[in-house]
Amino acid sequence: MAAEAEQGFRPLDEASLLAYIKATPALSSRLGGGGSLDSIEIKEVGDGNLNFVYIVQSEAGAMVVKQALPYVRCVGDSWPMTRERAYFEASTLREHGRLCPEHTPEVYHFDRAMSLMGMRYIEPPHIILRKGLIAGVEYPLLADHMSDYMAKTLFFTSLLYNNTTDHKNGVAKYSANVEMCRLTEQVVFSDPYRVSKFNRWTSPYLDKDAEAVRQDDELKLEVAGLKSMFIERAQALIHGDLHTGSIMVTTGSTQVIDPEFGFYGPMGFDIGAFLGNLILAYYAQNGHADQANDRKAYKKWILKTIEESWNLFQKKFVELWNKHKEGNGEAYLPDIYNNSKLVSVAQKKYMTNLFHDSLGFGSAKMIRRIVGIAHVEDLESIKDASKRAECERAALSCAKEILKGRRQFETIEQVIEHIQSFDQD
Repeated sequence: MAAEAEQGFRPLDEASLLAYIKATPALSSRLGGGGSLDSIEIKEVGDGNLNFVYIVQSEAGAMVVKQALPYVRCVGDSWPMTRERAYFEASTLREHGRLCPEHTPEVYHFDRAMSLMGMRYIEPPHIILRKGLIAGVEYPLLADHMSDYMAKTLFFTSLLYNNTTDHKNGVAKYSANVEMCRLTEQVVFSDPYRVSKFNRWTSPYLDKDAEAVRQDDELKLEVAGLKSMFIERAQALIHGDLHTGSIMVTTGSTQVIDPEFGFYGPMGFDIGAFLGNLILAYYAQNGHADQANDRKAYKKWILKTIEESWNLFQKKFVELWNKHKEGNGEAYLPDIYNNSKLVSVAQKKYMTNLFHDSLGFGSAKMIRRIVGIAHVEDLESIKDASKRAECERAALSCAKEILKGRRQFETIEQVIEHIQSFDQD
């Protein structure tokens, strides 16, 4: 299939995209069809590293069209990248959309040969969550919505709900997304711990800190365990890149986008990505504070959101488990786990392990955002380099300690205390 896909591919610009839409009923009908197509406006808005993204609007409707390129856009064709990621993105959106339609945008059309997807336009005033966190906007439903999304997408694609035949079929399908997984293996679990031409940090302020990461043997051994789990543990269909740049929000709505790294992996990788990016946002606040707003109240809100996100996720996940424990799931067969005390002990053990996995992966994601290739705007937008380095050092110190000592934490409240202890405020 991949070889065939190569033959029909051509990158579209605004003019050729218009012709493509007119020739594709699944797209043209969304824009009103007929005369409405004469009023179409197309705007390229891709600020990511990998794709062209177009907003397409007519008088009758709107959509987003996304096309994957065969290279990393921000580097150019010197870093080739499989276009098949578009297939896995569309597939993951459709599967997660089936399980959690409230927080996943609908896919209208996917063309594998063209690596092109038409999907719901997540309209203003939605913005990328990361931008809102930098601006100091509170999102009162964020923890509730994200815990819902994570509980449903992770539980319903795991062996707690599915039989092993269906699960293995899913694993087999998504194991072909290996190139995106290898990219994660390199930038999250490998490059930060060695000298790499791709690494960067706020130099000279963090030169010694970056070197300390590369020389920390205990850290490296823990990261090796996380890397093995990422590669080997086909626990659920994860988003694979669930940071605050992959979530669009208003105060009343939360939409998860961009799952092109989707595959069957460890649940904690998604949970950790979300929580780890919130922790980075917390440490960035001191760099955004000014006389008009010291950001102290906002920092409290971020910590409360971290706490609620895990606690609500845990509650909802276990509720789904209890609701479906007599179903087809083959992890804990009901005629073996046949009394409520035993089920309760099994759940506690499962959730404790998942909590520790999430802390480990979240910390690894934090570390790579400070001394690896791709940084976060929360910190990068702090103009004063010494101030930025101060925020980054606090985040890095916190992440290293959590990663190495994650098994000592029993509750998210203990993690919150730990986060605050590294805050220079």
